[in-house]
Amino acid sequence: MIKRAGLIILIVILFVAMFTFTAMNTGEIELDLGFIKRTWPISMTLAGTFVIGWLFGILCFGFFALKLINERRILRRSLRATESEVSSLRNLPLSDAD
Repeated sequence: MIKRAGLIILIVILFVAMFTFTAMNTGEIELDLGFIKRTWPISMTLAGTFVIGWLFGILCFGFFALKLINERRILRRSLRATESEVSSLRNLPLSDAD
């Protein structure tokens, strides 16, 4: 309950900050990307940059998560092989008991 209320308060604070920032920065930025030249409002440019960075972060995390999943699969396979080896060694008769 407290977690949800905190999240709602955080969203409201971010919305108010975004609205204030947009209202105070009405200027425009000319972007020249080589293949396109266009004039954008400052707030839209920064929001677009934020979204692109967010997507890049998700992409990087996705690759990291896939790497961890693959490593976990390899470790589980190794653990199963080791457990079966230990189990088979435990079932061997003792030959040096004499």
